[in-house]
Amino acid sequence: MEKFAKVIVKFKWLIIVAVIGLTIFFGLQLKTLTINSDVLSSLPDDDPVAKLYKDIGKKYGGNDMGMVVLETKNVFTLETLEHIKQITDSLKITEGISTVSSLTDIIDIKDVDGGIEIGKLVDEYELPQTKSQLDSLKNYVFSKDMYKGSIVSEDGTATLVMFTLLEDADKQAVAKDVKAKVKVMNLPEKLYFGGMPMMMDDISDLIMADLIWLLPVVFFLIAFILFLSFKSARGVIMPLLTAGISVIWTLGIMVLAGYELTMISNNIPIILLAVGSAYTIHVINSINLSDEKDRKKAVVKALGYIIVPVILSAVTTAIGFVSFVFGAYLTMIRDFGIFTSIGTLIALLLSIFFIPSVISGFSMYKKNVDNETKQETENKGFIANKLLQPLVNLLFKHPKYTLITWGALLLLSIGGMFLITTSVNMQEYFKEDNPTRVSEDIMQTKFGGSQPVFVAFNGNMQSPEVLKMMTKTQEYMEQSPDISTTQSVADLVQEMNDVMGEGKKIPEEQDKIEQLWFLLDGQDIMPQLVSDELDEGIVQARFESADSKAMSDFVIYMDKFVKENSSETCKIKVTGMPSVYVRMNESLLQSQFSSLLIAILLVLFIVGLILKSPSKGIYATIPIISTIAILFGFMGYAGISLDIATVLVASIALGIGIDYSIHIITGFNFHLKETGDVQKALEHTIMTSGKAIIINVVSVASGFLVLLFSQMVPLQNFGMLVALSMIGSGLGALTLLPVALILANRKKKITVK
Repeated sequence: MEKFAKVIVKFKWLIIVAVIGLTIFFGLQLKTLTINSDVLSSLPDDDPVAKLYKDIGKKYGGNDMGMVVLETKNVFTLETLEHIKQITDSLKITEGISTVSSLTDIIDIKDVDGGIEIGKLVDEYELPQTKSQLDSLKNYVFSKDMYKGSIVSEDGTATLVMFTLLEDADKQAVAKDVKAKVKVMNLPEKLYFGGMPMMMDDISDLIMADLIWLLPVVFFLIAFILFLSFKSARGVIMPLLTAGISVIWTLGIMVLAGYELTMISNNIPIILLAVGSAYTIHVINSINLSDEKDRKKAVVKALGYIIVPVILSAVTTAIGFVSFVFGAYLTMIRDFGIFTSIGTLIALLLSIFFIPSVISGFSMYKKNVDNETKQETENKGFIANKLLQPLVNLLFKHPKYTLITWGALLLLSIGGMFLITTSVNMQEYFKEDNPTRVSEDIMQTKFGGSQPVFVAFNGNMQSPEVLKMMTKTQEYMEQSPDISTTQSVADLVQEMNDVMGEGKKIPEEQDKIEQLWFLLDGQDIMPQLVSDELDEGIVQARFESADSKAMSDFVIYMDKFVKENSSETCKIKVTGMPSVYVRMNESLLQSQFSSLLIAILLVLFIVGLILKSPSKGIYATIPIISTIAILFGFMGYAGISLDIATVLVASIALGIGIDYSIHIITGFNFHLKETGDVQKALEHTIMTSGKAIIINVVSVASGFLVLLFSQMVPLQNFGMLVALSMIGSGLGALTLLPVALILANRKKKITVK
């Protein structure tokens, strides 16, 4: 390793120039970095639920529904109707929108002189003017199930303007356009924006806002901690330089590879700032402990000692991230694993190539041994004397206390593990006072939610049997507490049949249906409900609850119906956002188990292979596995759900947290061979590596704790849990692992070399 270190020092200027050049190149790519907050795109293309959802979008003019809610004292006034029409007309000419439906532009079937008239509920060119006309409209709307609670709230204080997006539309761009157009109208009513496109746009804005202001906070916080720890410019600049460059390179590679930032990968810059500095901290700490006067010799000697544990730490950290590539079902989690592991390895390469080159290449880093030795003694006084030395004394005098404490925590955590729930509903990603969350609450309380549900039917849409099955399905759906209204072509046929005086039901003869159908041809709503060939149709509904269990129960409820009623002549399939969320929920549990198992096995193998001892690989994982178990218990007791962010915590904690154990084990092996005394070797290891571990834990944990100030709830939980896992794994490496090493080596005799 010292030969390798000499090569690095020899080619230092080439390394420095190469790093600067690549940083400029990758930095230029960042101007084209984009954000994708579409949850559906995270499901694989061949997923049956996602595929059916996308197919419905293509066939029926889009499946992404947005809503503009107008809330006022009374919807049925001329002023409010004019404002509804104003919004409706504006959205109709908005690029990317396929259909718009509102109180001033919705189909209506009336009995006129003993015949059927199919037109609009309101004449958009001659809105109701007088109080009697407005009251008549109100009474009529509330007499129709297809309007009451669907387009106008049952208390008459709110109304919806609904729109659907074309399948290939830029959802976030359309959402921004809609908000801008409506807000510029300066209407007196309270306005709320709901639906998936709106939430996606808001999440993108929150992601960008987090990056803009959280990254600098993390940067300066870590800088402050490093300054307190090292009391030198080198100790601050070098770790942050490594982390900063690794962020630029990683994001630049993402752009070149055609990837976008998602709700998960937006964490990468903050993770790399916190984690990417860790390897440089250990390199600098090792250089600081060198007693060589010549800086180049100090760098070579320090690298010779530290390079193996640093490489091993980075590899195991990368494994924690790579485990998502093989164990995760959602593509956004896989992408996160790919690029975070790439960023980790970039940080490793910079710490062992670039940082030593800079330190050895610039005269400002030459070491005055007398002055720096004095400064180091002063700097490490608090950590060594107040933290590490008392810890060493406790470990050797009372090792049982450590085991009892960890054992009690583990037993207590078991109960909490069974309390963990899963959640992927995007509504819950927003704080309760966030306008998007408020809008969704309004949608739930007044209009039965904003999450679309689709039941697809494959059969002859003019067949009485198929239409009756659609009606039966709608009645079954509306028995669910979370479905208040449904819509299909069967409703229109029944309305027409009722107007004809034959009752609100599906006619028994297909000829009769075809006659009624003739009047429906050309209506704007028809392409939203049936295919052009009339061989497929859908039932549309909105799901009210944001609760994951309610969604799961509904999917099971509908699956039972489909199995019992689907036939060759009328095939039935169900999809929609509840089905998508349930699919994602199931994948979270699968991802958690698979990625964590893969990470543990790979870490055991790699650590055991490099240290040439399977038992040492097991020892290294003891503290972090214990920490993860306690973390799961804490999640259960604290009511923190397993979501697309928190599902990452365990594998990340394993990948990062095991670094501390690796430094303890490699240091212990080194000093044990020198002294032959277990106690002396362990004490020396804790007193030397312990400082770097404590600095690392504090800086990494602090970096993640900044996420508590994120605008997105899952990221707040993610930051807190990773920070707790860092503290736990650091404590485990400095307490539980030493006790395990004491017990494992108490009868061994070591030959001193």
